[in-house]
Amino acid sequence: MSGILFHKYGGEDLDSYYPIRPECQADVPKVRFKARAGKTLSARRWHAAFSEDGHLDIAKVLRRIQRGGIHPSIKGLVWEFLLGCYDPNSTFEERNQIRQQRRQQYAAWKTECQNIVPIIGSGKFITAAIVTDDGQSLQDSNRDSLDQGWHVDGAISDKKVLQWMLGLHQIGLDVVRTDRSLVFYESETNQAKLWDVLAIYSWVDNDIGYVQGMNDICSPMIVLLENEADAFWCFEHTMRRLRENFRTNTGMIGVQSQLSTLSQIIRTIDPKLHQHLEDLDGGEYLFAFRMLMVLFRREFSFVDALYLWELMWAMEYNPNIFSLYESNSSTSDGRQVNDKQLKQCGKFERKNVKTGLPDKTSALSVFLVASVLETKNKKLLREAKGLDDVVKILADITGNLDAKKACNEALKIQKKYLSKSKK
Repeated sequence: MSGILFHKYGGEDLDSYYPIRPECQADVPKVRFKARAGKTLSARRWHAAFSEDGHLDIAKVLRRIQRGGIHPSIKGLVWEFLLGCYDPNSTFEERNQIRQQRRQQYAAWKTECQNIVPIIGSGKFITAAIVTDDGQSLQDSNRDSLDQGWHVDGAISDKKVLQWMLGLHQIGLDVVRTDRSLVFYESETNQAKLWDVLAIYSWVDNDIGYVQGMNDICSPMIVLLENEADAFWCFEHTMRRLRENFRTNTGMIGVQSQLSTLSQIIRTIDPKLHQHLEDLDGGEYLFAFRMLMVLFRREFSFVDALYLWELMWAMEYNPNIFSLYESNSSTSDGRQVNDKQLKQCGKFERKNVKTGLPDKTSALSVFLVASVLETKNKKLLREAKGLDDVVKILADITGNLDAKKACNEALKIQKKYLSKSKK
């Protein structure tokens, strides 16, 4: 892949990496991202950032990503580091051992799931319910399960198994709707791969299970990483950041804590806009729910959403992320860094560490939504007479947002917020 060249002027055409179905061309947002020489992290620059035994100069890599994103030929490999799957201060050999262990772990979980529902791993998936709420088999009415020779004797009494099986057809229905414009998902095998990963994740993380929107987060990993187990672990590490957003308790949505942080940010930096939204009964900022849940997937083209994510993850990067995840620590102590490590933090995280801002609710995505609201400030104050108007005005951003500008605006808002909060 290192032989791929950048066009000197105007960037590189990325259509060959994520081709769009001809009949969908008119319906997808315009792609703004271009791979640019001297700015985008290229395969050559990526390989040059490793020492002979495999230690990665993450600071150098982050600088390049924050300047111009990642070339598609290496995107999946770089994401594994940004998401904390691997420690940059490790060798090729150490990472290979971890990769093999994780692949074995995934295979073991997949076997567990296959023993309950054999269609998993078959290259097919289901879109119809296979059990009733009280655990009775629906196999006679479900062609998919019959075709796979799936059979259950009597009612399912194990609560975890039943809960998991009840969600499998919903995953299938969502898979069918996921990134339908991509040629990649014309293949049932690729759709089944996405279904397998989501089904196995919901088995492993039965506390959260599967919630709509996870399909939008997982899909790029399936596209970027050929090995299914590697795609699973990339998704699993992404969910470590996002899983609380998907927690659904009675009368409470997980993303609400981030929405209340958003409310606090706008109240601090733009009290007039916050008061206007309050008057419209929008003070809880529920209109921003989707943006935070699926990290702006609906507001950007597929290519630009990937660009936005890697910019955000690079800006949020903390060199302790790998050890924090490996120790399963949920405390903020793991974010504390020394002076050398501070240079290995992304721009956003560096500011957070210096000011001691809590990490969970003050994610860059929250400041990103704040930056979107600020760009629409005048229009919202002038034209929004109700929440429907707010939603309509914000819908205008679809396909019209520049990922890098939006991230830089978010950084400015973070600076303004921290400055005003001190006062």
